[in-house]
Amino acid sequence: MSSYQTEEEQVEAIKSWWKENGKSVIGGVVLGLAVVGGGKGWMEYQRVQAENASAYFEGFSQAAFNGDLETAEQRGKVLLNEHKGSAYAMFAALELAQLQYQAGDKDKARVQLQWVVDNSKQEAIRQLAKIRLARLMLDMKAYDDASSLAANPAKDAYQGEFLSIQGEVKLAQGDREAARTAFSLALEKGVSNPGLIRMKLMELGG
Repeated sequence: MSSYQTEEEQVEAIKSWWKENGKSVIGGVVLGLAVVGGGKGWMEYQRVQAENASAYFEGFSQAAFNGDLETAEQRGKVLLNEHKGSAYAMFAALELAQLQYQAGDKDKARVQLQWVVDNSKQEAIRQLAKIRLARLMLDMKAYDDASSLAANPAKDAYQGEFLSIQGEVKLAQGDREAARTAFSLALEKGVSNPGLIRMKLMELGG
């Protein structure tokens, strides 16, 4: 599963923003809920939950950085189960999928990425997870699944990436003309690795 620079930069940008602004965002939401509900107990509960999620994510990140997959999986599981709606859980699932793939466990990586697709409330993170999941499906030769994930991409910053995946699927299935069309469109819309796409087009006579 390729890790494209543009994707990694976007994930890091989102994580950096959350690290800088997450507490204030949570604080504003909690304060609003307290005003509406009039409950200090609820506000305190939300604050503790946010702090717990942050602490678990820090521990998870350290384990991931050290390559300690077992500990990362344990801490990631807590985040996904107990803090499902938090951005921390989404980041943990994305990183955990990469660790599991590198360890050779593609099925576990697939589960993590699908979880993000199904649960993320942030469209940018959900789209990144779909791209990575589609590429994983390509790697696993599950072409129908990859094609389904990449079908009808929205007209946004990720459109070129989905089109390039469509090209990869068509190429793997032996449809060189359709692959050439998809790769050409991907270049027009913008991809994170245009040199690779141009090389594929040259090989296809495009």
